[in-house]
Parts: sequence; C-alpha cells; structure tokens
Amino acid sequence: MVGFKATDVPPTATVKFLGAGTAACIADLITFPLDTAKVRLQIQGESQGSVRAAASAQYRGVLGTILTMVRTEGPRSLYNGLVAGLQRQMSFASVRIGLYDSVKQFYTKGSEHAGLGSRLLAGSTTGALAVAVAQPTDVVKVRFQAQARAGGGRGYQSTVDAYRTIAREEGLRGLWKGTSPNVARNAIVNCAELVTYDLIKEALLKANIMTGSCPPFSAWAPGTW
Repeated sequence: MVGFKATDVPPTATVKFLGAGTAACIADLITFPLDTAKVRLQIQGESQGSVRAAASAQYRGVLGTILTMVRTEGPRSLYNGLVAGLQRQMSFASVRIGLYDSVKQFYTKGSEHAGLGSRLLAGSTTGALAVAVAQPTDVVKVRFQAQARAGGGRGYQSTVDAYRTIAREEGLRGLWKGTSPNVARNAIVNCAELVTYDLIKEALLKANIMTGSCPPFSAWAPGTW
C-alpha cells in the first residue's frame, strides 16, 4: 500500500449501483428488528374498535414490542421477512441512490454544473422508479413481519411461496399494492435526502473543507503527522 495514490477517476454507475445496494443491505441487517416492531405497532388493533384496541394492546413502545415478540414468538420472529427485506434494499436502494448521479447527468445533458431543479428531478425520478421496481419485495416483507398476528392462520412458508401465493390469490396487482402513496412518499424523501446531501457536499468541496479524496497511505506513516 506504500506509495498508493488516490485516483481522480469517479466510480462507474455499476459500482455506485452495487455499492448503494450492498450498504443498504448491511444497514437493514442491523435495523430489521426495529422495522419489524414498527410494522407490528402500525397494524395493532386494526380489526378492533379504537377503545377496545387501546385497552387490549399487546405491544407498547418499540422496546416493549421487541421484548414481547422475543418472549412469545422467539428471537427469530424479529427477522421475519428478512430475505424479502434484503431483496428490497438491493433493488430499492440501488436504484434510489446508485442511479442518482447518472439520472442527474441525464437531466443536465452531461454538464458538471447541475442546478437545483435538475437535482430535484433526479431525486424524485430515482425515488419513484425505485418503488416501481421494488414494491413487490416491500409487500412481501411487510406480510412476513405481520403474519404472526394472524392467530394461527396459514402463513407463507418461504419468500418464493409468498410471491406465488399473493400473485395467485390476489393477482399480479396484489404485489404492487400501495404503490401510489409509496411513490409519492419516496419521491419526496429521496429529494430531501439526496439533494440535501449533494448540495452540502458541493459546498464543502468548494470551501476546501474536504477535498473528496484521501492522501497517499504513506502520508499517514508514523512521524509524518
């Protein structure tokens, strides 16, 4: 590694695509129990009246939900739907984040100077496109996370079985349930996240606060600081 010099060649679209998906999968592995707890809290009491549901709530708070699930269903229940969740992140984040720069360059016709409008268009485009591609994985993930509450009803045996069962019983449209609100939400979220990041990064680079590259490894050797 001694003498290695940082390159100015930017990563390709493929590297960005795979890198974004891989990073999102790692994050999902760590935070999946929190997502499962969120889903359980969101669907709790949906089949009961509001007063009765409040009185008989099984889950209370994020930590309480996690502890209850571990006690009544076992620790593995916190990762119900993990396979579909990883599939979602690999397809969703890869498009949403990994293709942002490429789409931005498309809107600016290859110009290095992108205006706010072009960034917003790129963010909303990749956010909406990501949902259109990954919505079936999101539907299956949530079904797995919620199915333990069905009170002994037949659940999905595997991720593939879930896709097949939903498509057979509800039609292909069943795999894209909730797409419209999800497209609207993620288009806005993507603009807020990526465009803000993009603008802050550009401001930091212009101010020479951060160079955007690392010094040669040899510069970090003892005695050179």
